[in-house]
Amino acid sequence: MTLDQLESFVCIATGAGFKAASRKLHRSQPAISRRIGQLEQALDAKLFERVGRTARLTDAGRALLPHAEAALASRRDGERAVRALAGETPAALSLKLALVGTLADSQTVAALRGLRERFAGASVELRTATSREVSDLVRRGDAHLGVRYFADVDPRLGWIPLGAEEVRVVVPTAHRIRAKRVSDLRAFDGDTWLGFPADRRQPEASLERRLLAAGAANPRITPVDSLTAQKRLVEAGLGIALLPRSSFREELRLGRLRTIAVEHMNADQPVFAVRRRGGHHGPLESALLEILLRGFPG
Repeated sequence: MTLDQLESFVCIATGAGFKAASRKLHRSQPAISRRIGQLEQALDAKLFERVGRTARLTDAGRALLPHAEAALASRRDGERAVRALAGETPAALSLKLALVGTLADSQTVAALRGLRERFAGASVELRTATSREVSDLVRRGDAHLGVRYFADVDPRLGWIPLGAEEVRVVVPTAHRIRAKRVSDLRAFDGDTWLGFPADRRQPEASLERRLLAAGAANPRITPVDSLTAQKRLVEAGLGIALLPRSSFREELRLGRLRTIAVEHMNADQPVFAVRRRGGHHGPLESALLEILLRGFPG
């Protein structure tokens, strides 16, 4: 079993197929297939089932995946640790940051600006993703630090609470409720709520649980796995949503959406930084985390 074989395996498993792995790793598809064949031979187990043009993990493949990811992440950690001992100059330092797109707001921009001022010439690579994808990127070592909503139960990750972001009930401009504030969520009985599908890894983040905790009775929920789609559907009058304030500022400015405050509703979304347990934590990562902890709202 080699790291090249594991790299090909993880790339296929997380990137939806052999063709995508071939492009990402700059290897021919026969070369990728040969690596997987050698890995399967070494393990005496089939790792993928071919279904049309896609490759699905077998039970053996699912069992191998977290260990393969950990091995590759450890290799990257080792490379970074050795380079750090060599006394890298600021210009040679790099940071890969993954965060939820709605958190790329003025606070994060100010933190990144402060980091660049402290480490002139350092490289910062920014990637936006969903909360779950942020965790996946950090766990695989494809990001050194992540910023996302809610915590995760994955024991391979360490969590640092940064603060919380205010959430609001967002409605179309022509919504039947014209008041700017209501006493409780029962005012929205009969409305359809739009929200992300429930994630078993973070049940506390499910829209249903949060609405019930805030006093809603049997809320009707339609799963929509895109924040942009949720906002467009609300604009079209096809539902209402509970969204973090940073995600709909432009729509409010343009008059496409309205918000309605709910008295005594505490549904703020906690924001966490995430990094690999036992991983190498470089100076850029530590400095950015310090800045975020000092200045994050809530």
